[in-house]
Amino acid sequence: MSYTDKELLTLFRKKGSETEAFNLIVRKYQEKLYWHIRKIVIVHDDADDVIQNTMVKAWKNLKKFKEKSQLYTWLYRIATNEAFTYIKQKRRNSMVPFDEYENYLVNTLESDSYFNGDEIQMKLQKAILTLPEKQRVVFNMRYFDKIKYEDMSEILNTSVGALKASYHHAVKKIEEILQNN
Repeated sequence: MSYTDKELLTLFRKKGSETEAFNLIVRKYQEKLYWHIRKIVIVHDDADDVIQNTMVKAWKNLKKFKEKSQLYTWLYRIATNEAFTYIKQKRRNSMVPFDEYENYLVNTLESDSYFNGDEIQMKLQKAILTLPEKQRVVFNMRYFDKIKYEDMSEILNTSVGALKASYHHAVKKIEEILQNN
């Protein structure tokens, strides 16, 4: 049976059914969140770590969730923040110089045994990795996940206008890279 977010939250707030409700939430959102995170951190094992951190944080904070936003935008916000935190920690602990981190991600993508795209998909992913981090996230959320700008605004805490501009600039940069390579 498929539950709405409202039904899941009601079940979660019912005494004794928190674990069952949370397991249903995880089943409903884990794959979408994994791929969202994966597009940010690139590496499968890193995405696994971040999704785990995301779910732990969601579990710890779900009782405080006041439904001022949608459950899925709240979960995406946690996932996005956890992915950014993970990348910052990885950059800090990495032997790769800060300004060469995107090249490191491209090389990681090329050697990723979990990547099963064709040559065109690889070119697109490499072009996406050249974008500034926030632009890359906006592009991925809009292009691949088809997330509405209004929902993205909640997730990223940015105005709709700024998101539209970021997406437009990202598309232009990607088009330019793909035409020149």
